[in-house]
Amino acid sequence: MAIKLIVGLGNPGPEYKDTRHNAGFWFIDELAWAWKATLKEEKKFFGEAARVSRPEGDVWLLKPNTFMNRSGQSVAALALFYKIKPEEILVVHDELDIPCGRIRFKLGGGNGGHNGLKDIQARLGTPDFYRLRLGIDHPGDRNLVVGYVLNKPSMEDRQAIDDAIAKSLQGLPLIMEGNREEAARFLHSK
Repeated sequence: MAIKLIVGLGNPGPEYKDTRHNAGFWFIDELAWAWKATLKEEKKFFGEAARVSRPEGDVWLLKPNTFMNRSGQSVAALALFYKIKPEEILVVHDELDIPCGRIRFKLGGGNGGHNGLKDIQARLGTPDFYRLRLGIDHPGDRNLVVGYVLNKPSMEDRQAIDDAIAKSLQGLPLIMEGNREEAARFLHSK
């Protein structure tokens, strides 16, 4: 099954631009640059989108403008319009439960309390979409999580996240080719 939609999760607006919760947006920005794609505001998809012609077929890039807890509105709008199945979607997001700079790739699973994933699962009616999880670390106390994800990482942490994004971009061809096990092996290695 080919990936036809790559979604990066984040919050719109300049006040959130450099916050940990926007790691998915950072990924899409880098991918759009690498693929020479221009993201444009698409009101009917509630976000910024670009269609990219790739050897494996057309792939949509999407950055929802709905705020994190309503990401599913944007994802479902584009997926339903173009008849993209959940298992043809890759969602890239920040992950508290993974050390900063580490990456995890998987199909399905829970939402781990991530409001963006929670809404996407609800709108698609299934958790069975691919996730590329970019580690941002945990503040240590669950009461500190909201403030933590909505603040800028330290320079060292931002570099670690940027390095993880660069490695993810290197592993993306394996994901796109359908070589999921090899992709996981590459992405999960240090």
